[in-house]
Amino acid sequence: MNCMWCDSTEARESLNTVYWELPDGTKAIEIQKTPCISCSSCGMDYQPDHVVKEIEDQLFLIYTKDLPKQLTYEELMERPRLLKRNYFDF
Repeated sequence: MNCMWCDSTEARESLNTVYWELPDGTKAIEIQKTPCISCSSCGMDYQPDHVVKEIEDQLFLIYTKDLPKQLTYEELMERPRLLKRNYFDF
């Protein structure tokens, strides 16, 4: 796998902790064990585009008022949605 920052072949799939602002801007949450790409050559850890989209869609589609400040990626994705999908994603 190539790193999108330095183009090294040292990039590997991994898990890390990320901090995300809720769509309404009321707070930020810590999402642990989030899928990422980790490059040992340049030291960069980043989420692939599809993971970013999954997180943003999920945060847009769930009730966030009772969301804890810390949770795992899996716990976030398992929360019940208010809508089946993001109808505003054209």
